[in-house]
Amino acid sequence: MSRVTIRLAEAQDAARLNDALRELSKDLNDVHRASNEDVAKAGFGSAPSFSALLAELDGGVVGVALYSSFFSTTRGAPGVFVSDLWVAQSQRGSGVARRLLSAVCDSAAQQWGAAFLRLNVYHHNEAAIAAYEKLGFDTDLHERVMTLGIDNFDILRVNA
Repeated sequence: MSRVTIRLAEAQDAARLNDALRELSKDLNDVHRASNEDVAKAGFGSAPSFSALLAELDGGVVGVALYSSFFSTTRGAPGVFVSDLWVAQSQRGSGVARRLLSAVCDSAAQQWGAAFLRLNVYHHNEAAIAAYEKLGFDTDLHERVMTLGIDNFDILRVNA
């Protein structure tokens, strides 16, 4: 019986990582705009904006976690933000997500001194919410996620 292994993604994994992220987008009925080149540049270029972990089984990717650092003045510590977490349908319920999140915590603590983890979950994704709560996550009722989209980002960027 094969065992799922988890490792840090490398530049040569960009296409496999993007394939898994495309599956996440399908699962969430989201648009997936990132090309393999986008993922390679953002994650493995001269100024990486994320790190990623791959969960592999028999040479195939069965899970990914995409994460980055940030600093919280209210917590007085660096944190890690998991922007994308995906586990293949065949592996759901087997502990792969927990192992990925554990590996994110370990990597971020070693790399940035991270002391907490944050992620977003869709309101309608009750299974994910229940799974995160089981792991000890709390819903933060004091914050609201707000996003400045691509068009408005460029407008604000050049008009400040």
